[in-house]
Amino acid sequence: MGRYVVRRLLQMIPVFVGATLLIFLMVNVMGDPVAGLCGERACDPATAAQLKREFGLDKPVWQQYATYMGNVFTGDFGTAFNGQKVTELMSSAFPVTVRLTVVAILFEIVIGIALGVVTGLRRGRPVDTGVLLGTLVVISVPTFVTGLLLQLLLGVEWAWIRPSVSPAAAFGELIVPGLVLASVSLAYVTRLTRTSIAENKRSDYVRTAIAKGLPRRRVVVRHLLRNSLIPVVTFIGTDIGALMGGAIVTERIFNIHGVGYQLYQGILRQNTQTVVGFVTVLVLVFLVANLLVDLLYAVLDPRIRYA
Repeated sequence: MGRYVVRRLLQMIPVFVGATLLIFLMVNVMGDPVAGLCGERACDPATAAQLKREFGLDKPVWQQYATYMGNVFTGDFGTAFNGQKVTELMSSAFPVTVRLTVVAILFEIVIGIALGVVTGLRRGRPVDTGVLLGTLVVISVPTFVTGLLLQLLLGVEWAWIRPSVSPAAAFGELIVPGLVLASVSLAYVTRLTRTSIAENKRSDYVRTAIAKGLPRRRVVVRHLLRNSLIPVVTFIGTDIGALMGGAIVTERIFNIHGVGYQLYQGILRQNTQTVVGFVTVLVLVFLVANLLVDLLYAVLDPRIRYA
């Protein structure tokens, strides 16, 4: 296990460098950061040259990237164009998005897996058909439509929740935004769990457990569910980073000042330091989540061993 972890950590280095390099090139080469600094009116040549020297934009791209990566390893993600440190923006944005992501993941695990188990054990019955139709509707409806509809009904018409989340963004306020963020992934988790349960229900080890006279609850929980969760855990693990980076729409609807909000503002204002800094951290989140998912395989299935 130790060798496997070390090998995976070493493999993460070129992936991290390649991903950050691609993002850095896309942001710095395809856009014009100076134009974002000057706003709607174009900068005069002297001002543009001064701004480029101040932020190091007059250097070759490879040198800019090398300088940026050197600073990243010392914990310096640069300074936004408004003079604020990117790390300060991260310290206020990431805790909010982490709480939102935790709520969304809990919805996926609790509701998605529960519905998947119920429908997988009752495949072909009315409850199975109803859940499949419901998940298909959720997948088909865009997230911004679901978010605006719930905000209108629950926040404006019925006044069950606040239409906008407060700056504190407590867990209680993030329940509805978390449900909106998790809605599509929850539907996929339900369908994936259902398929896996239905397939493994016909396996030899399940029939053997039933023939030994084990209680149905133990057969489902200890044998059937444990082996069926491997593809589900893979999906949820990779979905963690996707939820954090894809929360732009949800955070905009409910006025949540998290990672998605900061990314939106950075893209809108062409603030390259902010965008690259936040995406760099999200790349790390993806890599760590994938590593943890691989290690969980051995917990779910003891037959899996790592050389």
